[in-house]
Amino acid sequence: MIDFTKIPSPCYVMEEALLRRNLQLIRSVEERAGVSIILAFKAFALWRSFPIVREYIGYSTASSVSEARLAFEEMGNPAHTYAPSYTEEEFPLFLQYSSHITFNSLSQFERFYPQVKASGKNISCGLRINPEYSVVETDLYNPSAPGSRLGVTADRIGEKLPEGVTGLHLHNLCENNSYDLEKTLEVVERKFGRLFSQISWLNLGGGHLMTHKDYDVEHLIRLLASFKARHPHLEIILEPGSAFAWETGVLVANVADIVENHGVKTAMLNVSFACHMPDCLEMPYKPRIRGAYQEAVEGKPTYRMGGNSCLSGDFMGDWSFDAPLQVGDRVVFEDMIHYTTVKSTLFNGVSHPSIGLWTTAGQFILYRRFGYEDYKHRMS
Repeated sequence: MIDFTKIPSPCYVMEEALLRRNLQLIRSVEERAGVSIILAFKAFALWRSFPIVREYIGYSTASSVSEARLAFEEMGNPAHTYAPSYTEEEFPLFLQYSSHITFNSLSQFERFYPQVKASGKNISCGLRINPEYSVVETDLYNPSAPGSRLGVTADRIGEKLPEGVTGLHLHNLCENNSYDLEKTLEVVERKFGRLFSQISWLNLGGGHLMTHKDYDVEHLIRLLASFKARHPHLEIILEPGSAFAWETGVLVANVADIVENHGVKTAMLNVSFACHMPDCLEMPYKPRIRGAYQEAVEGKPTYRMGGNSCLSGDFMGDWSFDAPLQVGDRVVFEDMIHYTTVKSTLFNGVSHPSIGLWTTAGQFILYRRFGYEDYKHRMS
């Protein structure tokens, strides 16, 4: 249990014990299903924690030069790289930091594969496919929405993959369960199964929320084992992101002011939804606050939570509490490690929360404190 008296505010705090719990489950799935599971940096890239991650999982996936370099330098291995598009300026760096490079389109493969071949490096090339099937309801996060720019559809490939393509990659889930994956695999086998004999690996992408309390892990293992039995020559790869850091930590904030307008009370915080919890507004979803009622309760003190940026919509609500909030009170947002730290911004120059780890020994390790120089240097 975190001792919040030892935590600065604002601060993202990850709990080592909870991270290890997730890592143990993920490694168990990998071993029992006979697949490869790698970490997707787009959801979780706190590299100071990678020594812990490497005890369980050795590889990672990247979608930019910076992520690929981070994989190479901090995970200690070249990345499984996929980017929606590559450029002449950056592609040599992808060659330097990658073991696998997946292309989003046939034209990108044709343009850059000669460089892969000329490099003499043992880089395996893949093609992202679009099964044109998805259970993701929010279009912002749906890679298979009609007209999607992501992946090649079955009708554009034909019966034979281009020479040099040794794997296929798909990604059409977003924090989904194993039954959604089962439906996806049925579509993929029907549309692309004719190509499986031409490849050595199949990457099932991310979105597999196997560390969620309601996820049917045993069904996932049976599903993957059955798929491998039908295609024993294929290496099956999964690259979840959220599952690694799901419910592993919090965002600690303080009440800076209480304002009231036409009967609406807003607790003004020293954090921002827009800057520090952007998925709350984008998805949208309402985060849990420790010790608060998730919905307004009649007769109890009830507040909106107001962010500290100038964006008018930088607020959410309402939550009820057993006692009135006071200036200086701590407000602890649950499950704020995956996606928050990688998507946070310096909009408005608002103070970025510190980042730290609460260890299994009951100590707080400050990973990073942010200040004016971070904002100034980003703005050039």
